[in-house]
Amino acid sequence: MKLIQADGVPESLARVDQPEAAPVRVGVVQHEWVDDAAALVETLRDGIRTAAEAGATIVFLPELTLSRYPADTLPEGTPSAIAEDLDSGPTTTFARDAAREFGVHVHASLYERADAGDGLGFNTAVVVAPSGEVVARTRKTHIPVTAGYHEDKYFRPGPPEDAYPVVALADPSVRLGLPTCWDEWFPEVARLYSLGGAEVLCYPTAIGSEPDHPDFDTQPLWQQVIVGNGIANGLFMVVPNRFGTEGLITFYGSSFISDPYGRILVQAPRDEAAVLVADLDLAQRRDWLELFPFLETRRPDSYAALTTPVRAEHRREAAQ
Repeated sequence: MKLIQADGVPESLARVDQPEAAPVRVGVVQHEWVDDAAALVETLRDGIRTAAEAGATIVFLPELTLSRYPADTLPEGTPSAIAEDLDSGPTTTFARDAAREFGVHVHASLYERADAGDGLGFNTAVVVAPSGEVVARTRKTHIPVTAGYHEDKYFRPGPPEDAYPVVALADPSVRLGLPTCWDEWFPEVARLYSLGGAEVLCYPTAIGSEPDHPDFDTQPLWQQVIVGNGIANGLFMVVPNRFGTEGLITFYGSSFISDPYGRILVQAPRDEAAVLVADLDLAQRRDWLELFPFLETRRPDSYAALTTPVRAEHRREAAQ
């Protein structure tokens, strides 16, 4: 698989004190879903192997890693019939095997079976340690309801309790948040993770064309909002997307990693498999937020409207 490596570590422009820790090297795998489970697994294994051989200590994979993206059309029957067990299903099993084989943490995403009588499950991100232990799990909080992305008919929103957990890994030493795809459009998500002390957010993603607006390329907007949320919160953003056509959607790849200064450290093409590797100088978070102290100059006493229920005029039904 094509390896694209960042060109060193950019200077931390707001630095005053030298960092105590070395940069953390991370990898991203961008892939195309194929209707051949063995071939798909081998592609992903090759990507993880490539990243590990380039020195990555944690490798991030796209949303619904082993699955065809289901939500381009409305479901027939019970949607969660295609969901899988988090601990024993194929995605975590694959991540566990790869983590052990290549000696790295592996991040993956799956349609988690969680029966509640509504035919839905969760869209869940996990991280597996080299020991094979699942050390992090986060359920997607915000669910899209647009044409070609009918996820509300497949996924239940993650519960509001502890919706934005920050996971502290020891080796590599990094504080990590694991929101998913549609979560990336909400500034509240990045802010809450930053308040919790996250240094890196990974947004496993499945995004591409808009069936109702075929001439509208949202890729620049998608990238800009993620990068901007990273700047506003002192975060590295790691964004693995898929590419290729599945049903009504052509996914636009363009996976990337950005830093707290808004710089794109490394980026994949729109239409081919690739492995990205970059060194993250995590102390840049401190440098930037000391110069621009967004967190300590907030006015939460003025934000009450953010926690009021969604008003009728903001719902899609009101606009139709």
